[in-house]
Amino acid sequence: MTTENSAGSAAHPATGSTSTASRRRGWVSLLRDIVVIVAVAILVSLVVKTFLVRSFYIPSASMEDTLQVQDRILVDEITPRFSPYQKGDVVVFRDPGGWLPPSTAPARPFVVEAGDWLLSLVGLSAPDSDDHLIKRVIGVAGDHVVCCNAVGQITVNGTPIDETSYVKVQPGKSVPTPVPFDVVVPANSLWVLGDNRDRSQDSRYHMAEPGKGFVPLDNVVGRAFVITWPFNRFGLIDFHHEVFASVPAPSKTPSP
Repeated sequence: MTTENSAGSAAHPATGSTSTASRRRGWVSLLRDIVVIVAVAILVSLVVKTFLVRSFYIPSASMEDTLQVQDRILVDEITPRFSPYQKGDVVVFRDPGGWLPPSTAPARPFVVEAGDWLLSLVGLSAPDSDDHLIKRVIGVAGDHVVCCNAVGQITVNGTPIDETSYVKVQPGKSVPTPVPFDVVVPANSLWVLGDNRDRSQDSRYHMAEPGKGFVPLDNVVGRAFVITWPFNRFGLIDFHHEVFASVPAPSKTPSP
């Protein structure tokens, strides 16, 4: 009896130790799996953001009424790699130089920056939106773009453009205030204007700068194609390609 009790007492610690070690291995395995899943998710999201789709928010009224302040949008980065930008496309691009005022915002804590970056990987934040602009393409390489004819219309390659379907006109006006220009878009560049012409600092206002108001294709992130927030505005962004359907091709090859 005593021997049996002793043997039984000796067996319990071994069983408890084995059970504890098994649970510990289970937790370690679970934590390892979670770390792997999170790492893979971040990697996939980073690849998507870098090469496929990026999220941005709209900080100004320059593209009203197509886009409203604080709208969140997705930008297609992959399609332009296989097909050229077209007149009417709404594009996001990095500041070509001097288009945006120097930032006066105080530096944010590293933890906040890191948090925004992580959220941006899944489209919940857009920390670099303040360093980019969004406008509509009015001219591509070789196009001769002029403002304005007798009724206030822009012409592209000699063809008047009826932009009433997307250009915002301020109360009391029939057309936006004309800002004269006469340009031929060089190779690998775009001429861009905001839909809210009277509230947009676009190509027209940078003709005196080294870039002459043109946006290099290397600065273009991609085409904005959908509004994702707020939910009541969810939907595709209209490029209004039909507005430019009658525009003839440029008469000559553009110079760089």
